Parts: sequence; C-alpha cells; structure tokens
Amino acid sequence: MPGRVRPPKREYLAFLAPYDPHIRKLALSARTLLLEEAPDASELIYDAYNAVATGYTFTGRPSDAFVHLAVYARWVNLGFNRGVELEDPQGVLQGSGRWVRHIRVSEPADLAKPPVRSFVKAAVARAVRPDPGTGEGPSRSVVRAIYPTKRRPQRSR
Repeated sequence: MPGRVRPPKREYLAFLAPYDPHIRKLALSARTLLLEEAPDASELIYDAYNAVATGYTFTGRPSDAFVHLAVYARWVNLGFNRGVELEDPQGVLQGSGRWVRHIRVSEPADLAKPPVRSFVKAAVARAVRPDPGTGEGPSRSVVRAIYPTKRRPQRSR
C-alpha cells in the first residue's frame, strides 16, 4: 500500500483555486499518484499562461523532469517527458512530438486504469537521479514561475 504523500504547497492550492472543483480534485489525485510512486521527487510548480503545470524531478533540475502534470480548464494531462521511450503496445499514450507523450485525465476513473500507474512506475525507473555526494537536497516543492498573463481560469479580482 502506498505511503502518505506530503501536502501540496499553499501556493499550489491557490493556483488551482479558480478551477472547477472536479478539475482541482483530478489534479490533486494525479499529484498523489505521482508522489506515491516517487516520494523523493521534487515538484517544480509553474503558474503558467495556459495551465498550472508541475514537473517532477529527482535532481531539482527542470531538464531532468521525468513526468509532469498540466491542469487545464476541462482536464488534466499526465505527461511523460520521455514518453516515446516507454513501452506502449496498446497505444494508450497520446501525442506526436519528438519526446513527450501524455494521458488525458477527465474523470477519476481515468487515474484508476492499470496502465496509468504502470507508465508512472516506468518513468520513475528511467528518471535521472542525483549523483551521490553532490549535496543535492531532499525533495521539495518549489514555485518556479508565475506568469502575469493567463489564458485559463483565473481568480476574480
């Protein structure tokens, strides 16, 4: 049974606040699934133009992120930064770019499908880890950027 995950940062919850409760719940459920499989991963949080996006990395470097969440107005994407390298014989992963593949999460049942956790586990297993002795700190959640202009749900002023 997966262990307890650290609570989300207050800022992350504030970034999600303008979204419909259904979408907030999907985002937090996807976050929980990711941190159950990668409890030592750091979260890099971006309050971006089109989405609230979070990258997960063991080194703290964005370039080493192995998975990400992108929260949109009507769904959440669970993205795999090197998704083209993951075994996907059933064609579950979406996307046609050079590296990234994703799974669209529109309902809680989408996260419960067996391939979802399997893809997360595979991405975690392939992730770049810090070199021993580098002094890279423990996992943490960091707000990396807040974009002033947004094209997505926003809090009323």
